[in-house]
Amino acid sequence: MPTCSFCGETLKKGSGTIYAKKDGSVSYFCSSKCRKNALNLKREGRRVKWTKSAKAFKSKS
Repeated sequence: MPTCSFCGETLKKGSGTIYAKKDGSVSYFCSSKCRKNALNLKREGRRVKWTKSAKAFKSKS
């Protein structure tokens, strides 16, 4: 099961979006909110408060 490249949520089979870049790397997104934050707004998931990866990053620090 892939995880969202932005927020860290696990994706259910048949849901989400796969984004392939020109360099061959693949990103998985659970929602358009995550996709827009990552691609359009160029944000990092660990710096946005509502993501799982931010909560995990904060607890490690």
